[in-house]
Amino acid sequence: MKDNRSLHVALELADKDRDAALARCQQAAQALERHRLQAQQLRDYRADYLARWNGQFQQRGTVEIMRCYRDFMARLDQAIAQQALVVQQAEWQLEHARLHLLEQERRAAAIHKLLEKRAAEQALAAQRREQKHTDEQASRLAWNQRLESTGIFAAADIAPLAA
Repeated sequence: MKDNRSLHVALELADKDRDAALARCQQAAQALERHRLQAQQLRDYRADYLARWNGQFQQRGTVEIMRCYRDFMARLDQAIAQQALVVQQAEWQLEHARLHLLEQERRAAAIHKLLEKRAAEQALAAQRREQKHTDEQASRLAWNQRLESTGIFAAADIAPLAA
């Protein structure tokens, strides 16, 4: 029974670790989604900006405006590239969190299975003890009946033996 108590404590801790890993996994998934959304917004903004300025360049434009446009597009492309790296990092963190969650789930499941096995073993041992006790009672009863039928002992003499 002492082993079972320690297993129950270990299962409790494993469940807490699994729940914490699940929370981290959910946070990582939410962060990834935010980063992907931000990356998409940057790409959409770049496409809109490009479309606006393509119309502008159909008309006349100064060299200074053209230089500002190119500089801004370069910074925007750099921001998009940086955001892509942030998305990759978030994907890696999510994968790492998922693997950790899987490990914690396996650990909790193993402890739970061990507890079930121990409970089944204890139930089987209890059943065997009960069967042994029942067999012993039946054997004593049969023995007492045999002695009584032969007339060796009186029923009053047998009663203390049956108890």
